[in-house]
Amino acid sequence: MAGVPQSWGSYKGMSSDNITGLILALSSSFFIGASFIVKKKGLKKAGASGIRAGVGGYSYLYEPLWWVGMITMIVGEIANFAAYAFAPAILVTPLGALSIIISAALAHIILREKLHVFGVLGCVLCVVGSTTIVLHAPQEREIESVKEVWDLATEPAFLFYAATIIAAALILVFHFIPQYGQTHIMVPIGVCSLVGSLSVMSVKALGIALKLTFSGMNQLIYPQTWAFAIVVAICVITQMNYLNKALDTFNTAVVSPIYYVMFTSLTILASVIMFKDWDRQSPSQIVTEMCGFVTILSGTFLLHKTKDLSDGLSPSQSMRLPKHANENGFSHEDIPLKCQESSRSP
Repeated sequence: MAGVPQSWGSYKGMSSDNITGLILALSSSFFIGASFIVKKKGLKKAGASGIRAGVGGYSYLYEPLWWVGMITMIVGEIANFAAYAFAPAILVTPLGALSIIISAALAHIILREKLHVFGVLGCVLCVVGSTTIVLHAPQEREIESVKEVWDLATEPAFLFYAATIIAAALILVFHFIPQYGQTHIMVPIGVCSLVGSLSVMSVKALGIALKLTFSGMNQLIYPQTWAFAIVVAICVITQMNYLNKALDTFNTAVVSPIYYVMFTSLTILASVIMFKDWDRQSPSQIVTEMCGFVTILSGTFLLHKTKDLSDGLSPSQSMRLPKHANENGFSHEDIPLKCQESSRSP
């Protein structure tokens, strides 16, 4: 039909590939959301008999329940990776927000973790903001070889982004984690999200390489493929390490949405820089994405402040109630020393 954009045709109905991608994306959200809960229970069990992950321990590696959660997350990530092979990102990416709802619901039922009403509102704002961004993000460009991805990754703009991300992550790890890792949720989650944006770009490259290899064009002979594989391995190990620290220290219902928001936002930014998506964006898309970022920041602020609230009490009142602080995801060590001393005094 004359005058109708060709892209509109993809929204008139769902193909069998899109339905397959939808099912895979929904399955991915369930597995990933559940994995947060299983891993948290494993971390708690391991922390009871060893050094907690939140203070640098790795006893959880000997805990079978943690490995069940880890395997569950891997299954979810594989399903998510496969979903992108069948359906467009505009369909798959927003469904990742469902893992937040699943994680929060299971945390309330299984872990008995309570989320303040403002935390619920923060979750809603985060999901709305993230969905707004991914729904209005430009379509990804077609890539036909792993060398093409390598060329994009080694251009000055993305090299500057990657250097900035690595520098920021190193500053968080060596300066802020030792001082604020136990009290500021944004520190460990920041490391996970920063590194995660680089890992996704490498995962995309590996996905392209595997897809072309299975179609008869062997990409495993190129050193770029193995370079991307090494980057993925380093980034994933780093992400898992600091995500475990965050889960062991803070409320799961708060960790999950903040991680999703920061990870999604930085991944979209990395994709825009690497694949030059701004060339295909209209002014209305840019304005809508800015509104989405404002919504995300509002939700993140509410979630960050929720950890100071307990049953409607003010932050100063909550600090005088160690038990309530524990219910909101903080350990006894997170309470100031003076408060602990006053609680022991007659």
